[in-house]
Amino acid sequence: TGPMSLECLGNLLRITLSAEYFEDKFLSLFVIDQSGTAWELDEAMAAQCGYAVTYTTWRSIEFRASALSCHSHLEKDVFTVTIQIKASHTPDMSNATTHLKSASCHYGPWSPRELICESNYMEVSVRREVPQTIKDFIQDELEDWTLVFPEAKAEEGSIWQIVFHQPEEKRALLVSNAWSAGYGLKATDSRVLLRVPYTAAQVQLVKVGVLLLAQQAARLCRSNQMPSLQDQGITFSVLRSSTFYKYQWVILMLDTAVACPVDGVDYTNKTITWTVPKYIPLLSDGVISFKDVLVEAGVDLHKLSAKEMASRKYVLLNELKAITMKIPIGAEGGYYKTSVSNGQLGVKYTINLFLEHQWEDSKWRLTKHTIIKEIETPFEQVEVAITNNLNLSVRLMNVTVGTFLPDVELVNLTIEGVSVPVPEVVQHGYLIYRTRYANGSKAYVIQVPLDAPSIKKEYLREDMRAYTLNVTLTFITYPSSETFVVPVIALSAVKDAVVPSARGFCDRRNLHLVITHGNVDQNWLPFISDWHLTQEAAQKYNYILRDNGTHLAISVPFLSPHVSYEGFHTSAIKASFYLTLKDGITLAQRRDFSVSCIFSPSELIQCLPNGTVIITAIKLAGGEDLDTALLVLRDRQCKPSLVTEKTATFKFNVNTCGTSRKFNSTTMTYENEVLHFRPGNDTPIYQLKFLCSYAVKENADVQYESKKNPPPSIKPGFGCLALSLKLFKEKSYSEPYQESEYPVVKYLRQALYFEVELLQPKDARLDLNLDNCWATNSQSQDSLPQWHIITHGCENNKDSYRTVFHKVNYSLRVKFPQHLKRFEVRMFSFVQDTSLLQE
Repeated sequence: TGPMSLECLGNLLRITLSAEYFEDKFLSLFVIDQSGTAWELDEAMAAQCGYAVTYTTWRSIEFRASALSCHSHLEKDVFTVTIQIKASHTPDMSNATTHLKSASCHYGPWSPRELICESNYMEVSVRREVPQTIKDFIQDELEDWTLVFPEAKAEEGSIWQIVFHQPEEKRALLVSNAWSAGYGLKATDSRVLLRVPYTAAQVQLVKVGVLLLAQQAARLCRSNQMPSLQDQGITFSVLRSSTFYKYQWVILMLDTAVACPVDGVDYTNKTITWTVPKYIPLLSDGVISFKDVLVEAGVDLHKLSAKEMASRKYVLLNELKAITMKIPIGAEGGYYKTSVSNGQLGVKYTINLFLEHQWEDSKWRLTKHTIIKEIETPFEQVEVAITNNLNLSVRLMNVTVGTFLPDVELVNLTIEGVSVPVPEVVQHGYLIYRTRYANGSKAYVIQVPLDAPSIKKEYLREDMRAYTLNVTLTFITYPSSETFVVPVIALSAVKDAVVPSARGFCDRRNLHLVITHGNVDQNWLPFISDWHLTQEAAQKYNYILRDNGTHLAISVPFLSPHVSYEGFHTSAIKASFYLTLKDGITLAQRRDFSVSCIFSPSELIQCLPNGTVIITAIKLAGGEDLDTALLVLRDRQCKPSLVTEKTATFKFNVNTCGTSRKFNSTTMTYENEVLHFRPGNDTPIYQLKFLCSYAVKENADVQYESKKNPPPSIKPGFGCLALSLKLFKEKSYSEPYQESEYPVVKYLRQALYFEVELLQPKDARLDLNLDNCWATNSQSQDSLPQWHIITHGCENNKDSYRTVFHKVNYSLRVKFPQHLKRFEVRMFSFVQDTSLLQE
C-alpha cells in the first residue's frame, strides 16, 4: 500500500512505484548499501549490479533486484535490498520528497547452478565447493599470496580472475579490470556469481537449432559426444567463461558460462508462440546425461497452474526438443500499449512472460534456468474515431475523439496554424474534457461554440449553412514520449442561413436595386455578368454604388451599357438590369437579382427648339448580332455620333438626313427612322421610327437680305480638366505600364506608345487636341535640353523618326474616342556635343 508495494518472487525482489502517486513527477532512484551509502541508479550500473527498471502502460514503475545484486545483504537464505526514491515536480530535483524502502526476502534452497535471463543482463551463480582432499591438506609453511601473485589481492571473496573463452582466443581479466569493463562479480561463503550486460564486449550471438538438438541429444547419450552449434534456429546471447578463485594457497576454477535466448518468438494466427530449446550446448559442456526435472511458466514473475493457464487459453508444451508457450494476442496477463510508426497511430500487445526450467545432468547435478521475456507484438495501425454531436440548443459543436489507451495524453491543439497548449485553449473559446471508461481507456471531448472565430462558416443552399471545425490534436505517449497528430475536421449543417434579399424601383432616368444583406454574404461580391462591380468601375460608368453594412444600393442610368431592353412599343420600353452575387473566393454564383421598369420612348429623343434632334437607338434583347456602329438614318450618310455596345446616338438638324415633314394648322411634324441593313440587302432588319412635333402659333412675313457670314472664331475659356498620360506596352494599347514598373528600360529606336486621355468632364461635345509635347532630361518639365515630339498639333519635322499618330476607336474601355489621343515615339537619348548624357 502507499506509494510503493513489494513482492518476493523467488530469487528476485520487485518493488512497484504507484502511478497515481508518482505521476507527473521527476524521479531519481538510489540503492543503499550496508554502510548506508546511496548509489544513484543508471542503466549501466543496473545491468552490472543486478537491477532492472521497467515502465508499464499505466505509468507504474517497476524495480527488480536480484538476490545477489551488488548492494544486497545476504544472510543465510534471506537477502535484503534497500532503495531510496527522490520525487520532485521540477527537473532540477529541488524540493524533492525522499522515500525509503527496505525489503527482505527468503530464498532457498539454492541449486548448484542458477541462471537468470533478465531484461538487461544475464546472471550465473554457481556453488563453490572445495574438495575434501584440499581441506584436509595441511601446509607446513603458508606462503604469502601477494609475494607469489602480487595481483591476487584479497578482494571480492577471494575471486582472482575471470577468463573469457572466445573462438579465436582466451582472454583473462583481473577482478578490477572486469568491473571496469562492466561485468559484475560477487562471491559469498557458498557461491560465486558473474553478471553480464547484454552489451558486454565478450558476449556473442549464437544460433541454436531446435530441430537438430533432439537428434544430437539422443546421440549424446549413446556416444558421449558434444553436439555442435548449428548456424540456424534460435539466437542466444552467450558468454563462455571460467572464474578462478583462491582457497588458502590453492587456485580453484568454476565454469561460469551463461546463455539467454534473444529471439524465438513468432506471431501467427493472432497467437504468440515462444520457443526455447531445452538443450543448450554451451551450458552442457562435458555433460554425458540429461534429465528434465521441472518446467514452470507464468506472467509477471507469477507462476501459473495448469488450470490458470487453461482459463487464459495459454498453452505450455514440454516436448522432447523444446519448451513452447502459446499465448493468444490480447489474452489476460498482457496489455495493449500505444505505438507510433511513421507518424501513424497503432498499438502493440505486450506480455511479460517468464519460464523456469530445471534439469539434472552428470556435471552440475541440478541447474535452474529462469528466463524473463517481455514480448511485444508487431505494430498494428488503428483508426481514431471522431464523432460530432451538434448541440443546436446552445449552438455548440461537441466532438469526441478516441478512444485511446491510458498511456496517451493530449498536449496541444493547432488552431488556425497556431499551436496552443491544452490549458490555454479556453482563450480561443475551446473546452476540453477527458472521458474515462471502465477498462481504463479514455476519449477527449472538444466543445466549441458555432460562432467561435476559428469555426469556418460556409453557405450551402437555401437556408443551410455549413460549420467546419478544423483543428489538429497533438498527443504524446508515456513513457516512450512518442508524439502523433490527429487531424479533426468536423462538419455540421445548420438551418440558420439568411440569404440577401432585394427590392427594385425606378425613377424617370434610373434603375435602382437595394439589396439587404443576410448572414452568409460577407464575402459575396456584386457582378454584372462576368464584370466585378467595384466602386472604381461604377464611377467609370456613372453608376452609384453604396454599402452601409446592412444594405447594398446600386443605381444605373436608363441608357447604360449594362441595361437590357426587352420590349419596345410606341408607348413604353421595358428596361432591365441584372446583378449577380458571387462567392469572393470560388466565384461560384450565389444569388441573382434584377429590376425591370417601363420607360417612356420620349427618353430616347430630344427635339431642341433650334431644330436639332438627338435620337438614341437601342439594341433589343436577342439582337446580339446587331452592330450599333452600322446603324444609319434614311440618308445612309448620316451615321451615329456616339456608339456604345447597346446604343447609337444621332445628332442632326431636321432639314437633313432625309427627314420628312408634315404641316397642319397647329403643328409641324418631322419624321425619320434609324435603320440597319445587311450588306448587299436594301431591306432593313432593324427599323425605329421617330418624329418631332413643333407648335405653329402664327405666320409672319419677314424680309431679309443675304449677308456674308464672318469666319468662325474660338474664344478662350477657362475651367478644370482632369487628364492622364500613360505609356503602353504594345500597339494594341491594351496593357499600360504600372507604377511599380517604372522606370521603363528600352533599347534605342524601340517604339514607345503614349496615350493622353481627358478624364473629366465626360462631355460628348468636347474634343481633346494636343498642341505641344516635349521630352526633357529630368523630371522637371522646364529643364533643358528639351526635344519636341509634337509641335502645334503636328509631328516634329526636324526628327528623322517622326511621331506617328494612331486612330482611337470606340471600345468597351473607350466610350468617348474624341477624348483620347494616341501617338508613337521612337526611343532616343540626349547627347551633348558627341557625349551621351547618362542621366
